[in-house]
Amino acid sequence: MPVDLEALYPKLIHLMLDTVFVVDRDNQIVFVSDACKTLLGYRADELMGTPITDYMHPDDLTVTRASIARVMSGKPHGDFRNRYIHKDGAIVHILWSARWSEEEGVRIGVARDVTALREAEDKLRFLAHHDPLTGLTNRSLFNDRLNLALRAAHRHQSSLALLFLDINDFKDINDSHGHSVGDRVLCAIARRLERCVRETDTVARIGGDEFIVLLTEIHSADAVAGKVEQIAALMAEPLGSELDGIKPPSCSIGVACYPADGEDADTLLSHADDNMYRVKGRRAM
Repeated sequence: MPVDLEALYPKLIHLMLDTVFVVDRDNQIVFVSDACKTLLGYRADELMGTPITDYMHPDDLTVTRASIARVMSGKPHGDFRNRYIHKDGAIVHILWSARWSEEEGVRIGVARDVTALREAEDKLRFLAHHDPLTGLTNRSLFNDRLNLALRAAHRHQSSLALLFLDINDFKDINDSHGHSVGDRVLCAIARRLERCVRETDTVARIGGDEFIVLLTEIHSADAVAGKVEQIAALMAEPLGSELDGIKPPSCSIGVACYPADGEDADTLLSHADDNMYRVKGRRAM
């Protein structure tokens, strides 16, 4: 006997992993499939008859209303993303495919949860510009920020400074306590360096135990010297209970200032690096 497809359609819709919404001209939900429980935490009967905008992230209302206007003008939107608020308060990232049905006077949309995908995309974007161990800016992003800072300093006739840091005897920590402990020490150092700078400054990890700090809008050589002293003092503090028994490592810090020590990135980086090795050499004498 032939299959009664009309009777089968509702079962198929409720079987879908994606959620089907039907919304009227006033944004009232007139139908939603059972998958909404997984998507937003609500049963279908809780959602029907309520405005769909009630569940949207407030920061996405403007762009979502623009998408709604586009769909209702007869232009289907098959790749729209926005955020909704789950019943438990969590943020859900949704990919929509929607179209307007003039005959019924409703907007039909299929919603897919892409929260995990969005988190993976964010992580990849972060790792492209940050050190995976410490979370600090990596060499690539640091170079971009340095070049931007140099252009700004030239334009405003202001100064900036680079501090090139090398952790003294770090190899001994790895050899004596293992690389996992060494990694935790590097993370502790990263957090200390972040505490020493302003939001407008940048701290980067550019090598195994090498860090660099970009200080913008420097007003005097004394300010740079004070920052070096602050970093050295903070490095000398105990590493904390998680690293009991580990002597806080000292660091050798090389300094380069714009424009006194160079007017381009390569010259300044080279000067700071050379200065750091001179400081390290004096320590060994």
